[in-house]
Amino acid sequence: MMQLSPAAASEIKRLKLKQPQNVLFRLAIKPGGCSGWFYDVSFDETVKVGDRVFDLNGIQLVVDADSLKYVDALTVDYSEDLMGGGFRFQNPQASSICGCGNSFNLNQDSLGNHQ
Repeated sequence: MMQLSPAAASEIKRLKLKQPQNVLFRLAIKPGGCSGWFYDVSFDETVKVGDRVFDLNGIQLVVDADSLKYVDALTVDYSEDLMGGGFRFQNPQASSICGCGNSFNLNQDSLGNHQ
């Protein structure tokens, strides 16, 4: 089960104020980044076939079917540092993470229960 920290939920709510009403927060895992995969967050107005909707801390978070296997037990946090603010991802399935924290790699054993 995924989790949103209170800081991440607060930031998403703040960002949603600038979006159309009833917009959904979407999290997807896409190939790329320095470590092989990266987290892509965006707002979306529709739930597509195969999407799973999670209600976390009052936020409707949508994950597509292909990304689900990569986000089991993922925690999304938000923090600010000297470089600015951003979402931080803590993924226990990641076998390595790049320095920015937004890109990760998995060994196949991590996905064994999800394929």
